Amino acid sequence: MSVYAFTVNNVKGEPVSLSDYKGKVLVIVNTASKCGLTPQYEGLQALYDQYQSQGLEILGFPCNQFAGQEPGTNDEVEAFCKLNYGVSFPLFAKVDVRGETAIPLFRYLSDAAPFEGFPEGGERLKANLEKHNPQLLEDNDPKWNFTKFVVDREGNVAARFEPSVAPAELEATIKQLLK
Repeated sequence: MSVYAFTVNNVKGEPVSLSDYKGKVLVIVNTASKCGLTPQYEGLQALYDQYQSQGLEILGFPCNQFAGQEPGTNDEVEAFCKLNYGVSFPLFAKVDVRGETAIPLFRYLSDAAPFEGFPEGGERLKANLEKHNPQLLEDNDPKWNFTKFVVDREGNVAARFEPSVAPAELEATIKQLLK
């Protein structure tokens, strides 16, 4: 199985088969517009600008499961991203990415790339979750907004980057997979 087995809805609500992205390197990320990590949109767009012509696609999935930080409609999310961060990579309909209501794609991603702890720089997020949402630490599901999964050209999950990892830190992995 690969990510190509999944169909998701784009930001306009239209079904999109991820098989449309065969042969591309993908960054699949759950996003939010009212999060301390929202400026990561800028870094994601910079990666997209630099590597799209070489076969990179970034797929943004807005999610309101973490402290209600994505309250807007799909249209509002799309307008916010374009206006504030110049986002031109594909955005999809708001989804759940963890728990029983998670869409199958994110269940697959979480199983294929299990949570291995927070990297250096993730101490603040970890402490906040331990204090306020310890249940979020108990499984492999995304822990917060801006969990990034990198998928190779064959549709296999190659890496997982936790929310505290800046998009620029994905560059070496992306470059290796684009070769």
